[in-house]
Amino acid sequence: MTLNFFKYQGTGNDFVIIDNRTQIFPKNNTKLVNFLCDRKFGIGADGLMLLENPEKENDDFKMVYYNADGNQSSMCGNGGRCLVAFANYLGIIKDEARFTAIDGPHKASLSNGLVSLQMQDVKAIQQEGDALFLDTGSPHYIQFTGAIDSLDVKTQGAAIRYNQKYREKGTNVNFVEQLGPNAFKVRTYERGVEDETLSCGTGVTAVAIAANASKRTLGKDVTLHTRGGDLSVSFKKDGEAYSEVWLTGPATQVFKGEIVCKL
Repeated sequence: MTLNFFKYQGTGNDFVIIDNRTQIFPKNNTKLVNFLCDRKFGIGADGLMLLENPEKENDDFKMVYYNADGNQSSMCGNGGRCLVAFANYLGIIKDEARFTAIDGPHKASLSNGLVSLQMQDVKAIQQEGDALFLDTGSPHYIQFTGAIDSLDVKTQGAAIRYNQKYREKGTNVNFVEQLGPNAFKVRTYERGVEDETLSCGTGVTAVAIAANASKRTLGKDVTLHTRGGDLSVSFKKDGEAYSEVWLTGPATQVFKGEIVCKL
């Protein structure tokens, strides 16, 4: 099988993207997804996405996302932004988009090289000892700490992700350093990748909301610095609930090509 593919990245969070509107991709082939995401033997990516024909009225397309381990996963914020950029490249959309992902409907817009993606509302934030836990389309554990540059994120993140409480369903783990009133540095261990990624869209979204909920920031527009670049998150707060949550940042096509798959 020969597959045409595109490679996109959003602040270093990179993805293999395939136009699957003709249903050419064998969606249940876990080994194939894992192979394509493998950085030694395949293309190399944090995850793989399929752009498919919409199933709901007024949608422009459907998003299907797989982690690098080959399993279909929960929402990926940077992936969603890259898929919007890809839909624009294909001519499916211009400067606005509507699509459905595994966590429900999303809206997006493109302006000046940036893609803004509306994330799901957040209504519940749990205190987990000195950390916080919330779901922004994917589950996230948030640990505010001191300087994070020297942290062994893979080891410490895995210890939390595989502890007794989270082992079954898994969680992403974010370590956060506050830099200013509305600015935070974030490093994220992602389940499914089972390692640190350069950036995580649902993760920085969770961090921004957790920072506001814990009164570390009073701002409703927060800047997040990741190892792959800067993202911003804005939101509205009504009581304990958060709505109109928008994740904004760059999304860039890196290259395109074809690969012969024997799996």
